[in-house]
Amino acid sequence: MSKPGPRTDAASRDGFAQASEVMNLLPHAVLTVEADGTVVDANAAAESFFDMSRAMLRRHRLAEIVPFASPLLALLDEAVKRGTALNEYQVDLGNPKLGPDRVVDIHISPVPEPRGRMMVLLQERSIAAKFDRQLTHRGAARSVSALAAMLAHEIKNPLSGIRGAAQLLETAVGDEDRALTRLICEETDRIVKLVDRMEAFSDLRPIERESVNIHAVLDHVKRVALAGFARHIRFAETYDPSLPPVFGNRDQLIQVFLNLVKNAAEALGPDTIDGTIELTTAFRPGVRLRTPGSPTPVSLPLEFCVRDNGPGVPSDIAAHLFDPFVTTKSSGTGLGLALVAKVIGDHGGTVECESYPRRTTFRVLLPMFAARDGRGGGGA
Repeated sequence: MSKPGPRTDAASRDGFAQASEVMNLLPHAVLTVEADGTVVDANAAAESFFDMSRAMLRRHRLAEIVPFASPLLALLDEAVKRGTALNEYQVDLGNPKLGPDRVVDIHISPVPEPRGRMMVLLQERSIAAKFDRQLTHRGAARSVSALAAMLAHEIKNPLSGIRGAAQLLETAVGDEDRALTRLICEETDRIVKLVDRMEAFSDLRPIERESVNIHAVLDHVKRVALAGFARHIRFAETYDPSLPPVFGNRDQLIQVFLNLVKNAAEALGPDTIDGTIELTTAFRPGVRLRTPGSPTPVSLPLEFCVRDNGPGVPSDIAAHLFDPFVTTKSSGTGLGLALVAKVIGDHGGTVECESYPRRTTFRVLLPMFAARDGRGGGGA
């Protein structure tokens, strides 16, 4: 008598393992659920979407992790009754934990084996909008490039003459008027520093890039921060040790993440008690972006995040956060994040911000380094 049982069980386990691997390769959140909504399995994108581990998700039903009376639940019930695939578009799954405006397209289809289970795929509609905004940020940065070149020529040269004249006057006036000449010099120096910062936008030369260990970059940024502006803040790191190198410019990437960490520290404020800045790195295959001048989409599998538990970005400026001269700080110039957008754009990557109270995340996606033979570099 044959014994197909063990071979069948082994084949089933192999098939399940292969299906799980395929699910984890998808950039969209995928859940396998029972007919009653109990979560059986979840991929890495679903863990990120719901901000819960796979083990935690498997302890819940869909009704417990999506808004009350969500259209997703009704769609699942209908798909189970019909035993067929169903789709619904532009469904808002936002809630206090996930944050508002989590608009998705829902695709539900039956799983062949075991019968009765369903696969739920959630495709965020905001991804395309984010990439469109990123291209807008790059256009704004290019506009600032032209403005910076003009300012350097039209403003810095006259300013040097004004400062020189004020210094000459200082030697010929009394103590009362000398305070005014010093004020002229100080304000002139301040304007020159502003123009110097803007000159960074006018450098349109191709950047020199090489294999960069991003963890070494982040560790350097953390040391600089803890030695100065963030000495009162706790840092947490969640790194993927197997991450391949970035194809980038080390000095420019240090400046980018230093700006992002400094912004997070300023958002937390000098009097924070439980202020935390979290630095994370991860490999996210499946994200591709078509950039101007590139005939094919560029793969951006390397994800780096700077997250803080501050009050969040005001909603009225969130959509324009990377535009030049947009700032919430009374003494800020509004050029820091615009420069971040330019540098990341020059690297062929993208940067986005998701902000809710006590959870603001700046997410940078970049291409990885590839050797001359086309193979990826070693681990970072």
